[in-house]
Amino acid sequence: MKILLLQIDKTQDSYIAEGIEIYTKRLKNYCSFEMVTINVPKAVRQRSHNEQKMEEAKLILATILPEDQLVLLDEKGKEYSSVEFSNFIAQKQNASVKRLVFLIGGPFGFSEGIYNRANLKISLSQMTFSHQMVRLFFVEQMYRAFSILKGEKYHHE
Repeated sequence: MKILLLQIDKTQDSYIAEGIEIYTKRLKNYCSFEMVTINVPKAVRQRSHNEQKMEEAKLILATILPEDQLVLLDEKGKEYSSVEFSNFIAQKQNASVKRLVFLIGGPFGFSEGIYNRANLKISLSQMTFSHQMVRLFFVEQMYRAFSILKGEKYHHE
């Protein structure tokens, strides 16, 4: 199974990018993991929130495939413990999902079209985090999930 993390615009803070790089390298030992950044033109950022979400949706839908399982990282999504999330990953592997796509949206969330296309919504917390931080938290949790599945000592419970 391939895992793709889609994100809107690049990671700007170097300390976050460094942390993401650490966990991305670690993930290569467990799965085919890729991060793809969708760059939104600056002119779009001058438009209304709804117009921005619509433009982002066009770019997102052009990136994903019809057979992809799309999981939104969304504050309204289902919350998992780390062990539950690892079980979710195992379930997708056992179901022979070809590509599991996780999506971190832009600053104003997702358009209705993206919500309709999604197979699932997951929340990392009830707290609100910057989209930059969510990237780091997510790749760390993905690494943690695989270390749990392999029975390694990274996760303590």
